[in-house]
Amino acid sequence: MANLIKRLLGRVRSGQSLSYDEAKQLARHSDPKVRRQLAGRSDLQPEIIYYLAEDPVPEARRAVAENHAAPAQADLLLARDADAEVRSGLAQKIAKLAPGLSPDEQDRLRRMAYETLQLLARDQLTRVRQVVAETLKDMAGVAPDVIRGLARDAELVVAAPVLEFSPVLNDEDLLEIIASNPVCGALTAISRRSRVAEAVADAIAGTDDKEAIAALLGNASAQIREETIDRLVDRAPEIESWHAPLVRRPKLSARAAARLACFVADNLVKVLRDRKDLDPETADAVKAAVHRRLKGDGDDELRQALATVANLHKEGGLDEARIIDALLANDLAFAIAAISVLSGIGVDTLNKIIATRSAKGMLAAAWKAGLSVGLAAQLQSRLARVPPNEVVKAKTYPLTQDEMEWQIGFFSAMSGRG
Repeated sequence: MANLIKRLLGRVRSGQSLSYDEAKQLARHSDPKVRRQLAGRSDLQPEIIYYLAEDPVPEARRAVAENHAAPAQADLLLARDADAEVRSGLAQKIAKLAPGLSPDEQDRLRRMAYETLQLLARDQLTRVRQVVAETLKDMAGVAPDVIRGLARDAELVVAAPVLEFSPVLNDEDLLEIIASNPVCGALTAISRRSRVAEAVADAIAGTDDKEAIAALLGNASAQIREETIDRLVDRAPEIESWHAPLVRRPKLSARAAARLACFVADNLVKVLRDRKDLDPETADAVKAAVHRRLKGDGDDELRQALATVANLHKEGGLDEARIIDALLANDLAFAIAAISVLSGIGVDTLNKIIATRSAKGMLAAAWKAGLSVGLAAQLQSRLARVPPNEVVKAKTYPLTQDEMEWQIGFFSAMSGRG
């Protein structure tokens, strides 16, 4: 008997064919290495492979899971295996068979294959679902319910590959996912798709997901309406991650380009000014905005704003709501003029605070103007373009009166005027 087993092992290692009885004998061998090697063979009878699918050693079951000759019954059994590596190996194999499988399969074996795929796509272990998602992400012809389930997964490593690449997801699917408050990062994955329709772009642009919107703006193939771009430009002054993709966005309108030239960094203004694809109207608008910026944000514009604000103040119509509206409309001249009139601080001093992006300086100016601490935070972000992590936010003004006055005096001295 020992000699027989030895000869059979030699035939297994050399890849020689085995009879049914020989394979059956080796499937009961005491050495798990033998059973594992046998389980990986593609020339075994289905019942032998199914027998090995119940082997007590995970390595043997894993070999069956990865064996393309394994019967559907064995795959369905292993989809519930306690060993994660067994299920992961099975996931790689079954996912490749997914195209063409559907929930209404009539053939018993194909139905088993579909059920196996469903089980793996819903596996309790993230890594197993991730294997399925990575394998299926760019495949067409996969059952939509499987893809939709993966796209709505609570783990980003599972959902993201499908959301970014799957051709099975249509615009309706994407809109439903966006509206369902998906896992953090899901909208960014959608924003990176090779094709983003206008309706999907509008839905993403309407959220508060700054990272997803930055990815959307940076995706040259995303179809974003001019009105949507304009709304994003209105929100962009305090969101620096949007500036570069907006400046490089194809087909900028004259309005959007001119407004960007007012608040983006100098290096991005140069990028905007040097673009060769701007129509004459847009190019002229950019040049005019740059010219006003080089002159100190436009003396004429500021003088007009000061006159308007002075009249409003005299008539009792200069309140916080007017200043907030000006900030939302990116009318910075009005906001500067309003603070100057209410506080008595010179425009040159305010411009110095803005130029240095001083959170405390703007906080002091807002205090001097008698504005609320909430509006002071908005002025830091929208007017002085203070980075979000440096904006001073509080329920009451956090500086003492002496500290406030010192800030105003410091910037007044820097500007050379009161």
